Amino acid sequence: MTTAPAKQLGFFTRLLDDVPPAERYRLALEQITRAEAAGYDAIAVAQHHFDAAEGGLPSPLPFLAYAAAHTSRVRLTTGVVTLALESPVRVAEDAVVLDALSGGRLELGFASGGSPGAFTALGLDFADRREIFEANLATVQRGLAGEPVTGTEGGPLLYPPGGTLAQRIWIATFSLPWAIEAGRRGHGLMLSRTQPRPEDTPDAPLADLQNPLIDAYLEHLPAGATPRISVARSVFVAEDGEHARDLALAGLRRAPFVAKTLGTDPAQAPLERLLAATDAHTGDPADVRATLAADTALARATHLSFQVHSIDPPHQDVLRSIDLIATEVAPHLGWSPSGGTA
Repeated sequence: MTTAPAKQLGFFTRLLDDVPPAERYRLALEQITRAEAAGYDAIAVAQHHFDAAEGGLPSPLPFLAYAAAHTSRVRLTTGVVTLALESPVRVAEDAVVLDALSGGRLELGFASGGSPGAFTALGLDFADRREIFEANLATVQRGLAGEPVTGTEGGPLLYPPGGTLAQRIWIATFSLPWAIEAGRRGHGLMLSRTQPRPEDTPDAPLADLQNPLIDAYLEHLPAGATPRISVARSVFVAEDGEHARDLALAGLRRAPFVAKTLGTDPAQAPLERLLAATDAHTGDPADVRATLAADTALARATHLSFQVHSIDPPHQDVLRSIDLIATEVAPHLGWSPSGGTA
């Protein structure tokens, strides 16, 4: 098993506070600036269309431009843009403008998925998502590489040009074929905080599903290319472990997807069952260090990506968790701060 030594620390916010949209974005920005002050290397936001309960952000690139104007150092990550749902040329154009405005801080995470309802609403067939994604990714890659976006000689070129942004593409996936493609193309591999289990191994540890993806990615990475492996985990930390567990129990029982994941009413499920079903880690710093230390996929990450979703505690508890992860958890996972004041 190959181990990637370098570590960067990222905070991934899902914009799920139960407040109006503008307030959601303000709170998310406060979490992002707190993460930068605490020494994190990167922040990330995801794209979710038509679903306030899942993510509340259909437009990650404009939001990251907002974040860029209020930060100076952290990498700004789309984790992810659902590229199969987008115009690839427009995504590339918005990306190069944001990269120029932010001083080259953009990291571009792409995925094929998304909800079937979003595909229908945008006039696309969910069954075609992988083929559309592959075609759109090729267009983005051409544009960022300085080639005509149409793929034909003499066709239009991106302005501003892509610079080094083509070297900052990540592929988010649950699947072996796209882990292989991420490696073969020299992109980063972005792994989720949780993922579906095979029917024959419903209780498989998350790392057992993700280590084969990391193996495949590394096996197909071109010689001399630097591995970029981002492993996300749901982590919520408080000084008082009981306080953290109480908030986790309440948060996981109200999370919309948990009932489907469990197959039973989450209102009756004990916390340990909820944590296992959602691959979440919570407690005081020692509790969380212990559970994360057993995660063999996380140990291989070059980029640690932590989020409080699906626990989704109150905003002030999120801010404190950001601090505690930076000071009490991440250093025990091989990370050391490169900036900030924590």
